[in-house]
Amino acid sequence: MNALVNSLKLYDCRDAFAATLERLAAEDETVVAVCNDSVGSSKLGGFKSRFPERLVNVGIAEQNMVGVGAGLANGGRIPFVCGASPFLTGRSLEQIKADISYSNANVKLVGISSGMAYGELGPTHHSIEDFAWTRVLPNLPVIAPCDRVETAAAIEWAAKYEGPCFLRLSRVGVPDLLPEGHTFELGKANLLRQGSDVTLIANGTLTHRMVKAADILAERNISARVLNLATVRPIDEAAIIEAARETGAIVTAEEHSVFGGLGSAVAEVVVDYAPVPMKRLGVPGIYAPTGSAEFLLDEFGMAPLAIADAAQALIKRK
Repeated sequence: MNALVNSLKLYDCRDAFAATLERLAAEDETVVAVCNDSVGSSKLGGFKSRFPERLVNVGIAEQNMVGVGAGLANGGRIPFVCGASPFLTGRSLEQIKADISYSNANVKLVGISSGMAYGELGPTHHSIEDFAWTRVLPNLPVIAPCDRVETAAAIEWAAKYEGPCFLRLSRVGVPDLLPEGHTFELGKANLLRQGSDVTLIANGTLTHRMVKAADILAERNISARVLNLATVRPIDEAAIIEAARETGAIVTAEEHSVFGGLGSAVAEVVVDYAPVPMKRLGVPGIYAPTGSAEFLLDEFGMAPLAIADAAQALIKRK
């Protein structure tokens, strides 16, 4: 296993989000939370106990929730608007566009249980379009942390950032990848492993699978670079161009449709500045069926071994 993986223990990034938000709220009374009947799933129970007057629960009314967040921001608060990502982004996309993005409101949108984290609840609860819906909007950074350390750092960054952002968090456990004390930098990739034959790019729940795939490739004498690209917009063009030119092939993987997400964002940079063979792994333009997130990722070709095989096949096209 790569040395950057500090532990095999898996962590729920929602816990890091909740702990960081409570700490920030204790330090700054303008920090507030807004949710859609999701105190439990957003891990806001502790926040509610400590700051009951600063938690607004609008019920199952996502469009209103985003509007309330915009109003709080206009009143000088720093609202973290939390809800299941498929409903936060899908039901209230018009409000996100007009009230948040167009208005450049200082609202922090937190999409909980993104990707296929709801598993057995099926296609209505899978959030495999949220990158595509949000990254097209101006003024809206789109961020998917890879572990609990990056989650905490991204939440801390968001509280200080003057403007809106969308943070995509999963409930699926992931191991530590980044060191304690990591500082989040918007639009900056993290080089997790150096390599010269191919570059593996991911974020969120897929990053640790890319690290494992790189270990498998190393056993085959293939040198794989691994980039954690937490920021989908603005994207780190320099890191992508350098990877393309130095390794000659790029594989992306994401808990999202292959259309409009991380792979598409990377491909846009590659085709403009450094065309090389690419392979985009993700949900292949269908409604993902019922099943656990781990099962579905494996079924869609994103088990570490499958990623390694895809990378090895891609190298032959160089």
